[in-house]
Amino acid sequence: MRRVEVVAHKREWQLLFRDECESLRAVFGDELVKLSHIGSTAIPAIAAKPVIDILAVVRSIERVADFNEEMEKSGYDVRGENGIAGRRFFSKGKNERSHHVHMFQAGHEDIARHLAFRDYMLAHPQEAERYSQLKLSLAAEFPTDIKEYVNGKHAFIKVIDERAKRWVSDRDVF
Repeated sequence: MRRVEVVAHKREWQLLFRDECESLRAVFGDELVKLSHIGSTAIPAIAAKPVIDILAVVRSIERVADFNEEMEKSGYDVRGENGIAGRRFFSKGKNERSHHVHMFQAGHEDIARHLAFRDYMLAHPQEAERYSQLKLSLAAEFPTDIKEYVNGKHAFIKVIDERAKRWVSDRDVF
């Protein structure tokens, strides 16, 4: 059973991200365009599930399957699109997850969404704190139900996604 654990931010998460990027570069080589740290572990000072989320931009999403065996050897479970069209998703650590890799082909709209969410939260610490409190509350309410935990965050994330999109758009104008 997967427990929902939300903990205080840890500085080591940035190092774990960097280390994992080296491993991913060794697997994917020139197929990788960019790696970015996303999700709550990328936002200092807020609570998060201790799972490093990595956004991987690749040249061809169709080629990703060529690397599945190597990803499995690296400890990842290959999960295909896992509910998001055009994504390839990998998780590491079984029920004690340590990393998620969200792969998209360059130009996919979800790349900008993930980066905008992260950057908006970094620039708006009050919003980040509200998100942190929501996650702590949901983890306490649903300690063994990851689906309810995720569902409980959904409305907040949608609101922030819209604010982040407008914020990025407004910044691009100037």
